[in-house]
Amino acid sequence: MAETLKIALAQLNPHIGAVAANLAGIRRARAEAARLGADLLVTPEFSIGGYPPEDLVRKPAFVAACEEAMQSLAADTVDGGPGILAGGPWRDGEKLYNAAFLLEGGTVLAHRAKHELPNYGVFDDKRVFDAGPLAGPVSFHGFRLGLMVCEDWWLPAVAETLAESGAEMLLSVNGSPFEAGKQAQRIALAVSRVVETGLAFVFCAQVAGQDELVFEGASFVLNPDRSLAVQLPFFEEHLALTVWHRRDGRLHCAPAELASEPPRIEQIYRSMMLGLADYVRKNRFPGVILGLSGGIDSALSAAVAVDALGAERVRAVMLPSPYTSAESLEDAIECARRLGIRCDSVPITPAMQAFQGMLAPLFDGRQADATEENIQARARGITLMALSNKFGDMLLTTGNKSEMSVGYATLYGDMCGGYSVLKDVYKTTIFALARWRNEHLPPHAASPAHSPIPERIITKPPSAELKPNQTDQDTLPPYDVLDAILEGLVEGEQSVDALVAKGFDRPTVLRVWRMLDRAEYKRRQAPPGVKITPRAFGRDRRYPITNGFTDLIA
Repeated sequence: MAETLKIALAQLNPHIGAVAANLAGIRRARAEAARLGADLLVTPEFSIGGYPPEDLVRKPAFVAACEEAMQSLAADTVDGGPGILAGGPWRDGEKLYNAAFLLEGGTVLAHRAKHELPNYGVFDDKRVFDAGPLAGPVSFHGFRLGLMVCEDWWLPAVAETLAESGAEMLLSVNGSPFEAGKQAQRIALAVSRVVETGLAFVFCAQVAGQDELVFEGASFVLNPDRSLAVQLPFFEEHLALTVWHRRDGRLHCAPAELASEPPRIEQIYRSMMLGLADYVRKNRFPGVILGLSGGIDSALSAAVAVDALGAERVRAVMLPSPYTSAESLEDAIECARRLGIRCDSVPITPAMQAFQGMLAPLFDGRQADATEENIQARARGITLMALSNKFGDMLLTTGNKSEMSVGYATLYGDMCGGYSVLKDVYKTTIFALARWRNEHLPPHAASPAHSPIPERIITKPPSAELKPNQTDQDTLPPYDVLDAILEGLVEGEQSVDALVAKGFDRPTVLRVWRMLDRAEYKRRQAPPGVKITPRAFGRDRRYPITNGFTDLIA
């Protein structure tokens, strides 16, 4: 009986629906695994079709394409090279499963369907998949492998079943999306499975951007003594060979590479880079265009875009109005210079005057208010969308989570765009990200720019500059207070009374609560953006727009 097993773990970046391209990626990984002498190549969850496929799996043609690709991949293994663990759909009569397929010797040796279907947060697996049965391990080269598909290891039932039926290790393929700080939660849960079963645990995950979601990879291996034997890099496609030895009826992994976990602020920045890079690449945009105002949000968005795409694929436009300060224009020009990007200027004063003239008969006798401010924002949105249409670059919107939470944004104005890297980032975190980027060059950044964001952009009071001497704090509480209250209301689902008990001013909490509640219709129309926190707007936090419930007595 063999006593050693060599398993290659592949952090792949699949493209949902691009079955042929995904198949080619798995084949390249298998060739590398063969070069390293692996017995088995392990790929992430649903690697043949991309995860999460959502309603794409309701298309019989997509499922059939995945099945055909899986059979083609199985046929490859007749050459005597590494076996393959790949993920895809499995049809059984009227049922459709999310399954892991073990391929060896030109055929499908076994498959295991996902038993625990997540139906919370960003997940809707129960909507499109059936739950697979609890099953025992599979035999491969004389070893008994306990196969699990993602959510299967977040709860104890599947691991317990595998251990009780003779598995020698737990091997999980995953499509686990990024949240800041989530790796610690994964490790803690994996330790629980190891303690409960006494078996080593393997977490193999994809690294990809998919619409709002980012998957950071960070695959790892825990030995039966709970020690970390392998840690693959974060936010990088990677393949690593792990070597296993049987001892006392269990498999133990020889210590191998241990990539360090990046600091939290770096993880957030790199998740924004990956999310934007894959969104642009996979949707075949030539590049991005954005409005560069001289403020911190647009400066940080531009820095992320250049790091993700390269300066030649990023175009900035200044859109000054009569209220735009000379300092803002200087800061925008300097930021563009540091990043090495093209920066044009299109003054919006003629558009403002045109709208004022058009609307004057109807506005006669009424005082100027937020309407005129919103016209400015919408004139900028029209201009940027015209440039996007003409040149094909995607418009990158620059709003942040603090603004989107309370509706401090203009529909069809500064909310215009195809994607947002700051959508799930609070303003206080934006300041921290800007300072981090000025002090660090992210790994694999396409830009060599050091300190790309001028210091004055970071230190000056934020302003929309839609009227004279305007600052954000004319309308909003200070951002450190606002963000703390919002985190309690959004991420924590805490009541007004609970936040007041923590020391926040009741009128301020009530004001923020009302703004948050009333802005739901705006958020529903916002572009997609990278998920960073546990409760991102859109896929995570889904509130009705028409909503008469209140837990307030006011």
